[in-house]
Amino acid sequence: MDFRFSTKEEAFRREVDDFFKAALPKKDPGDADDELDSDAAFARGKEFSKKLAKKGWLALHWPKEYGGYGASHMEQLVYSEESAHFGVPGDTPASMAVSWVGPAIMLYGTEEQKKNWIPKILSREVGFCTLYSEPEAGSDLASLRTRAVQDGDFFVVNGQKVWNSGAHRADYGWLAARTDPDAPKHKGISLFIMDMKSPGVTVKPLINLAGTHEFNEVFMENVRIPKANLVGELNRGWYALAVALDFERSGTGRSIGMRKSLAELVQYCKRTKADGKPLSDNPVIRNELAQRAIEIEVCHWLSYRVPWMRSKGLLPNKEASIGKVMGSEINQRFQVTAQKILGMYGQLPKGSKRAPMNGRYYYGFLRSMANTIEAGTSEINRNIIAQRGLGLPRN
Repeated sequence: MDFRFSTKEEAFRREVDDFFKAALPKKDPGDADDELDSDAAFARGKEFSKKLAKKGWLALHWPKEYGGYGASHMEQLVYSEESAHFGVPGDTPASMAVSWVGPAIMLYGTEEQKKNWIPKILSREVGFCTLYSEPEAGSDLASLRTRAVQDGDFFVVNGQKVWNSGAHRADYGWLAARTDPDAPKHKGISLFIMDMKSPGVTVKPLINLAGTHEFNEVFMENVRIPKANLVGELNRGWYALAVALDFERSGTGRSIGMRKSLAELVQYCKRTKADGKPLSDNPVIRNELAQRAIEIEVCHWLSYRVPWMRSKGLLPNKEASIGKVMGSEINQRFQVTAQKILGMYGQLPKGSKRAPMNGRYYYGFLRSMANTIEAGTSEINRNIIAQRGLGLPRN
């Protein structure tokens, strides 16, 4: 395998770098990590999404026929790497709309739905949250119980969703609901676009371990969704949902973020002394950092496999799960290493005078606990790897 990028891809990397340098505001290292739930952080992310929309890069990987940039999979990889490197501000509702709502509408939507929703997503006029998980249907998502019952030109929805990232800021919800309670559980689910301001929709915050408001509970009581907002075939929403989950699990930017954090931690060890010697001279610390560096590089190169497969017309499945498991668990181990090195100071949050690197690793350690749960638990992803990758039996 040739691991070098093509001349065209490297030229695109330089273009991306130049754009980010000009468009991104200057900030101090560590500023944004523990402010993910603030109004200011959301406003920055949305503003930058609109800049990307004007540039034609918000939907970089979308085909040109739908208004996208038409980037190759390797160009998308380049963009993801540089986004992580520059710390591009997040915009969860835009990301979900572009990553799986828009592509699902392209694949399964009617022509009217495409004309209505695609331009709104491309311009960042609307943003979406994902309404999949429920209190008793997380890893076993096909066990969801939220019901949608047809009533004339509407579906009436009742149920509860949980762990809904960005639901408090989204304009619309990408809803999975059961439309045939008597069908086998994978065959009675449908997908809908739900206005988050509809009567009967209640969004309640879920504050995570790190103290931030990323997640929510969403309650639906007799919510009326127009029949025109059913996307795809009735009772066959599971198939579109499953494809979307593979793309959610196959992110390529996480290893770049870990690389940056590792380099920062190494510099901290070089300039911080214990017993008159730099921490970097301690062989135990050197060994820990070396082990994390090796793992992060393995994760990085494995992440390249997903866009390479897409470029060959192959659908990543077990490969996406491999990347997800490794990325999640390696980040958790890295955060533990950081806490060992920082000691008691690692427990100080942003704003504390003695907090190393402005409390970055206080937040990072606590937030990493969710890594092996979100986007599919490590256990579920290992089952996928075993069954679809190794051909092992289900029982």
